[in-house]
Amino acid sequence: MAEKAAPSPLARTVLQQCVGARLQIHRGMVIYVCFFKGATEEILPKMVSALLSLRACESDSGRLVSVLDLPGSILLVPQATLGGKTKGCGMQYHGNIGKEDGLRLYSHLVTLCREGLRDGAAAGSGAGPERDGARVMVQHGTYGNRQVLKLDTNGPHTHLLEF
Repeated sequence: MAEKAAPSPLARTVLQQCVGARLQIHRGMVIYVCFFKGATEEILPKMVSALLSLRACESDSGRLVSVLDLPGSILLVPQATLGGKTKGCGMQYHGNIGKEDGLRLYSHLVTLCREGLRDGAAAGSGAGPERDGARVMVQHGTYGNRQVLKLDTNGPHTHLLEF
């Protein structure tokens, strides 16, 4: 009996725990985002829920917690190269979403992450966008442009999620 092939992903993210990242993230996660052809706004709430609630960050006590539990900020980085496939010694990106649709989805993802982080911060302490005296925020790169990222990590905490 032939096994049914898994459906192709519509989006891919890589989460990188950090102790600091430029755009002045003090503590939290860097999330690289790539959308594939066929992705729609329907997947965004699921992505945001998973990205903000996944226990992928190490707390001061060494326990794995979500970025909402730290408190922590996130830096969203559009990363079309996550959609690449090798062909010979080169890379091809035929499965990636078009630039206009990608920009629209990325912009909406940023908005939903801001809302989720704000709501999570408020639920955690009643303090709105600050928890434990630390300001939590969503920073983001620009879609479709080259960017320079400085990132300091505190361990091999890198996770790939597909939606």
